[in-house]
Amino acid sequence: MEDEIQNAFEVVRKGGVILYPTDTVWGIGCDATNSEAVKRIYAIKQREDSKSMLVLIDSAALLDYYVKDFPEIARDLIRISDRPLTIVYLNARNVAPDLIAPDGSLGIRVTQEEFSQKLCQRLRKPLVSTSANISGQATPCNFSEISQEILQAVDYVVNYRREENQEARPSTIYQIGKNGVVKVIRE
Repeated sequence: MEDEIQNAFEVVRKGGVILYPTDTVWGIGCDATNSEAVKRIYAIKQREDSKSMLVLIDSAALLDYYVKDFPEIARDLIRISDRPLTIVYLNARNVAPDLIAPDGSLGIRVTQEEFSQKLCQRLRKPLVSTSANISGQATPCNFSEISQEILQAVDYVVNYRREENQEARPSTIYQIGKNGVVKVIRE
């Protein structure tokens, strides 16, 4: 695994796009602070850039850096969640502008999965994580379901956890609005 983390890190550090395992489904990713790399992911997914993508970070301690006026209720939600949880925060900052929705929001997930967590730690930046499919097509539940079009479009395909065939699930998504109001987007 360490060699694969290093290989992925080198590609991402140089502005490349990777296909990698996460705590949910396989993801297409890049340095979330690199606007050109983010634009490439939108192109690979054939997705409108007005439709935001989420990012992974390795520690909840980093949330204050990426969210202005961080809502403390988020720490409780993360702590009690029994499965991967993406939270959409208002007042996002310090990422590529294309990742921030018109209303200033951004989905962020604190990953607990070893590979993506160690990659984020080595990168010292958030990592884009969007499902490995063309926009509008079904989300692949494991590596074997990823299309050749996606496999050929990225700069590096991580060679770790490819053989797993249990059906992965996308994360739960909550949105925290003004005054700490929590809305369930996806259960």
